[in-house]
Amino acid sequence: MDISLEAFSETARAVEAEVARVIVGQQDVVRGVLICVLAGRHALLEGVPGLGKTMLIRALAEALDLKFARIQFTPDLMPADITGTDIMEETEDGRRVFRFHHGPIFANLVLADEINRATPKTQSALLEAMQEKTVTVASRSYPLEPPFFVLATQNPLEMEGTYPLPEAQLDRFMFKVNVAYPSVSELVSILERTTGADTAMPRKVADGRQVIAMGRLALATPVASHITDYVARLVVATHPDDPSAPESVRRYVRYGASPRGAQALIIGAKVNALLEGRFNVAFEDVQAVAPAALRHRLLLNFEGLAEGVSPDAIVKDLLAAVRKTRV
Repeated sequence: MDISLEAFSETARAVEAEVARVIVGQQDVVRGVLICVLAGRHALLEGVPGLGKTMLIRALAEALDLKFARIQFTPDLMPADITGTDIMEETEDGRRVFRFHHGPIFANLVLADEINRATPKTQSALLEAMQEKTVTVASRSYPLEPPFFVLATQNPLEMEGTYPLPEAQLDRFMFKVNVAYPSVSELVSILERTTGADTAMPRKVADGRQVIAMGRLALATPVASHITDYVARLVVATHPDDPSAPESVRRYVRYGASPRGAQALIIGAKVNALLEGRFNVAFEDVQAVAPAALRHRLLLNFEGLAEGVSPDAIVKDLLAAVRKTRV
């Protein structure tokens, strides 16, 4: 199935409109999550409880008509509760055989709710699925049906009863999207929508085949050499030992972004350009996705943590320090 630029933009706008029937405000959050889904990548949403993170992901699954599964992460959750396990069953002829019972990871859109409330061992059960799109149990691998996305939510790490995500798993998320508290006017709209008898439900405006086709178009979007060069210089400048790193990076950052960070910038910029109705990637597209693509890939040192430095502030310094030049 092929899709045109016009159909891409029209479908994306329809999805955003349907999600907006359920979620008040949070346009940047919806756009960030949608970019990850259309790119075929994973997203991490962070915010305090009650801001509608779970509702947003469920509304997106409804609008895209995707098989949805929710995994509630708790301290006693085991890896087999996610992936599934082999169970011994008795056949009609009396033989006993092991059959694999699929876990909730076998869906199109998997909501890993409050992912940082589970132990690191359980969190790591998602690594293979997120990277390889397969699940291995008892030396046998099972493919995950495309499209496949993990959209995870987490509470801020300073809240009681949470575990920091391993750096290797954080790097698997294309974007980390911060969910802010609503304004007064938005809170009034939330109360009007959620305290009555009627509840808005999103309509289905696309399906899995369209999502895959939109992802193919995004990956096929051309990127000029000066944009690729700009992204490479941005990512290199996140490392404190590089001469091009700004002062805030050299002072507060322990480790900078990986090559996956550069990939996230390029792919995110491609989708952002298509969402804006353009088949070419501009500097502005890279800058639009830079905070979400880099904030979780900048590991602060002790001084940065002690002074409460925001990774977003460092990304802002990066964008100001790295020059936009055309080759």
